[in-house]
Amino acid sequence: MSGGSIPSGFSQRSPSDCRLLLRDIFVIFLRLGATAFGGPAAHIALMQRTLVVERRWVTDAEFAELLGAASLLPGPTSTELAIFLGQKKGGGRGLFLAGAGFILPSALATLAFGWAYVRFGSLDALGAALRGLQPAVVGVVLAALVPLGRGVLREALPVAIAVAACAAGILGAPPLAVLLAGGALVALRGVRAQAAVALPALAWVFFKIGAVLYGSGYLLLALARSELVTGRGWLTERQLLDAVAAGQFTPGPVSSTATFIGYLLRGPSGAAVATCAIFLPSFLMVAALGPLLQRWRTSARVAAFLRGVTAASLGLIAAVVVQLGAAALTSPLAWAIGAVATGGAVSGRINPSWLLIGGAALGLALA
Repeated sequence: MSGGSIPSGFSQRSPSDCRLLLRDIFVIFLRLGATAFGGPAAHIALMQRTLVVERRWVTDAEFAELLGAASLLPGPTSTELAIFLGQKKGGGRGLFLAGAGFILPSALATLAFGWAYVRFGSLDALGAALRGLQPAVVGVVLAALVPLGRGVLREALPVAIAVAACAAGILGAPPLAVLLAGGALVALRGVRAQAAVALPALAWVFFKIGAVLYGSGYLLLALARSELVTGRGWLTERQLLDAVAAGQFTPGPVSSTATFIGYLLRGPSGAAVATCAIFLPSFLMVAALGPLLQRWRTSARVAAFLRGVTAASLGLIAAVVVQLGAAALTSPLAWAIGAVATGGAVSGRINPSWLLIGGAALGLALA
């Protein structure tokens, strides 16, 4: 990047070309947000396919570097990766448009589930759809790991870090500790070799969650339970579980669970406040960190650290595949869905979004 947060070549474009580029950024991430079912690992796989393979906006190595940086930050990793990618392509305006486009479909879909939940009292159909969706996620993410790993895992140490991170993730090690350990290992080697709920209270609760959220949706569940069920008594256990299920099933980031909860607590205004609050830390942190990445690339120590973080992040994604596979591949149908999704994603002939949607639809149809 040159000129702070302005990407190279962006400022030299004509005003009309800049507008077209910014429109493309918003539309592409809006489409990704509308079709990115299956959780963060699946979102990352879809972004890699769309922006590296199809659009060629970034290389595999650049994508992996931004993924490593996003993995270090608290908050939803896939959303922060989208914001990083938008910033790289379109500067500060691209940052906002990519993040807003990726979040909007999820927030609207979860809002609709919140309305249906309040009106009808349950979301029983989600379970069946998730049983078909999860095997497809396993296949899509597994296929995406191959090109990402090819660009990063070229030496013995990054390979060892990725394998160790995968094992640590499976065993339940804290993701941040795994990422920092991976970064430190490569950096050291590099040095030698180179209730009546008030809206302000609602906003504060979700801002705190967004600012410290590391890892998977399970951590979101734990944090939300501590704040909203046991701490403040705003929700019941069943309401929280239903909210997380709605966030998992809708496309885009699982953190849109906040939209559902906000709607339950204060209607449409609560949904808007909770959604903005949980994602605001991600925008702020990426905006602050993005301009520093180019400067850090000139430091051998920091560049080595980021390579280690990137290798560890790929290992953690592999751990997600193993854990999700153990939970999802429990029947011949699930194995068949997973195999078809893997083959379709590897072949490149079928957009992964359709594989995920097809898996969910099949699970729902056969319920």
